[in-house]
Amino acid sequence: MVRVIGVGDNTVDRYLHLGRMFPGGNAVNVAVQARRLGCEAAYLGWLARDPLGMLIYNALLEENVDLSHCRLVEGENAYCDVTLKDGDRVFGEYSEGVCGMIQLDQRDLEFISKFDLTHTSVYSHIDNQLVKLSESSKMLSYDFSQEWDKHLLQKILPHVDIALVSNPPESVMSNEEIINLTKSSGPAMVLITNGDQGAMLSDGKSVYHQPVIRIENMVDTLGAGDAFAARFMVDYLRGIPIPEVLENAAQSAADACKYYGAFGYGAPINHRNKDS
Repeated sequence: MVRVIGVGDNTVDRYLHLGRMFPGGNAVNVAVQARRLGCEAAYLGWLARDPLGMLIYNALLEENVDLSHCRLVEGENAYCDVTLKDGDRVFGEYSEGVCGMIQLDQRDLEFISKFDLTHTSVYSHIDNQLVKLSESSKMLSYDFSQEWDKHLLQKILPHVDIALVSNPPESVMSNEEIINLTKSSGPAMVLITNGDQGAMLSDGKSVYHQPVIRIENMVDTLGAGDAFAARFMVDYLRGIPIPEVLENAAQSAADACKYYGAFGYGAPINHRNKDS
């Protein structure tokens, strides 16, 4: 059985226009989606003992995600305010909360070494520990989202096995430039998502294209990219042919657009947790 651990970022997405909040965060979402795909999954990060942190913690328990190395600490949990425009997410006020306190110790690294895939991201506050995280991981994936430039790619790519890059407008670098940089820097593969234009994957030998699977009555795109990434990486580790892997990932992303939040578990926002 494939084993996946998400390390680092977590957040609560507060849909102020709905008066509801949902657990999320790139590393959290990938762990949950991997678990739903039948993997053993864990999440390792710092959560606050406030209503927001406990919303994430309890949702992960419900999903049977291993939290044995997760920290519950005093303080404010990470959150992000979200509104929607024609189904697409628009982010507002954000706080990193206690998420940025993450500091891996030797027990954490030994735990991480037992997993087939370690997943982290540009939001995980882990870059200063990335070398030891990489050394402890059988395979390390890193999601740059849209928060990248050429300098960051050059800094991070040598330490990861799978690079995930969001490049909707191709405004900083072209997909081809990213692929060439990846080839010269070390990762086994790079997956580039281009919004409505679909995705492009390079495994160092071949380049594959995957169109978006469009659905009617789209509700919310938040979490779709993480669902795509999780399905892609799990199926790849299972040895499924890459064209089929990409098609499955596109379907998982489409399915994630049918509900609010990254993976459900919505809760009402009350005055206390809105101001927390």
